[in-house]
Amino acid sequence: MERKEAVTMKGNPLTLVGPELKPGDKAPAFTASAQDLSPVTLDSFKGKKKVFSVTPSLDTPVCDMQLRKFNQDIATMDNVEVINVSMDLPFAIKRFCTTAGVENAVAVSDYKDASFGEAYGVLIKELRLLARAVFIVDENDTVVYAEYVPEATDHPNYDAVVAALK
Repeated sequence: MERKEAVTMKGNPLTLVGPELKPGDKAPAFTASAQDLSPVTLDSFKGKKKVFSVTPSLDTPVCDMQLRKFNQDIATMDNVEVINVSMDLPFAIKRFCTTAGVENAVAVSDYKDASFGEAYGVLIKELRLLARAVFIVDENDTVVYAEYVPEATDHPNYDAVVAALK
């Protein structure tokens, strides 16, 4: 499934591959890679609220701030796991997290199969990057919040994410 002109990057329309998830949908299964290359799946966070922070690349200012903000403001909440997903290589993610002091959030890579990107409808066909988005998935693996940021260089609605967790 392709969604043409679903988002833009610097004003240029882009195609997203995969479904558009909405609150009430069952969270799709996926397999991504941890920083040590081991598999990370939806079941890796079973029984917890999950905030999936999706970023095009941690080496850009907005993505950097998004992960730092969620690491600081949300990842310290009880029974909430923040998982940043990008197409960055696991080694680059590890370097970024070490340098940025990201200790509360988990950062994973979708570089291998774009499994998360296709399942959550955030894979940018033209660039093979992930579109900026935020999903909150409850303890029963139901999507309770979904934000596809229309312009990839803009920030997500941080206040709405925090409010949705309360």
